[in-house]
Amino acid sequence: MKIILSVAVLLVAVISFAFVEKSPSIHSFKVKSINGAMIDFAAFKGKKILVVNTASECGYTPQYEGLEKLYEQHKDKLVIVGFPCNQFGKQEPGTETTIQEFCKSRYGVTFPLSAKVDVKGENITPIYKWLCNKKENGVLDAEIKWNFNKFILDENGKMLAYFPSKVTPDSEEILKFLK
Repeated sequence: MKIILSVAVLLVAVISFAFVEKSPSIHSFKVKSINGAMIDFAAFKGKKILVVNTASECGYTPQYEGLEKLYEQHKDKLVIVGFPCNQFGKQEPGTETTIQEFCKSRYGVTFPLSAKVDVKGENITPIYKWLCNKKENGVLDAEIKWNFNKFILDENGKMLAYFPSKVTPDSEEILKFLK
């Protein structure tokens, strides 16, 4: 009888473990950088991560300046990764070289930029599929409606919050996660 009871308890434990969702983390992703290298999000363990879809010809493009300032002020505990995207008003038409040169010369951007990607639709890049779907990230659903939407993740790569375009990099909504 004790053996049957022990086997039953063990079986319940195994089944319960099988249904526990693994802890979702952005750290499992690698993406192509704007200069052709790889951005490995596992390298950012221990830092908060701010992910932003960007465009060079958008009304929100001046946010690059605030993003760079935020990055410089908090680079000991924060990494920002920009994802150039041409899906909104065709406001990122340039090549990766053109985008990189623009960001560097106009705004002094030093934080990592990915290669140009789709952040929604049929060709959505896997990292954005993860960012935008609660079933994947475990926290929230988000719909990217324009350029300069932001996601902030904790030091373990777990989703903390999503912000639409109008939330600027220096807003209290974002800064409170860096205190």
